[in-house]
Amino acid sequence: MTIKRLAPEERLSGASICGNIVYLAGQVADDATLDVEGQTADILKQIDALLAEAGTSKSNILSVQIFLTDINDIAAMNRAWDAWLDRGNKPARATVEAKLANPDWKVEITGVAFIP
Repeated sequence: MTIKRLAPEERLSGASICGNIVYLAGQVADDATLDVEGQTADILKQIDALLAEAGTSKSNILSVQIFLTDINDIAAMNRAWDAWLDRGNKPARATVEAKLANPDWKVEITGVAFIP
C-alpha cells in the first residue's frame, strides 16, 4: 500500500492518504486577522479543498478534533461549523482549549475521512 501526500510544506503535508483513509493535518486560517467564526469558516474551506483533492468530501469525515485558544469562543466556532456541516453525516468530534503555535490563530482543526 502506498502513501500519497497532499499540499506538502516544509515540515508537514496538508493531508496524507493511505488506502481509503485521509488524515488531515491541523488546519489553521490563512487570514489570522479574522475572528473565531471567520477563522473557522476559512479552515473549513481548506478542508473542503483537501478532501476534494483526495477524492472525498465532508460527508465522509469520520472524526475531527477542534482546538480553540479560548473555549469561551465555542459558540462563535459552532456558528461556522453548523453552517458548513452535512447534517446527515455528522462526524465524531472533540473540542478542547489549547495554546496554538501562533498567538494570532484562534482555531485549529484536524481530522480523518474515508474515500468511498
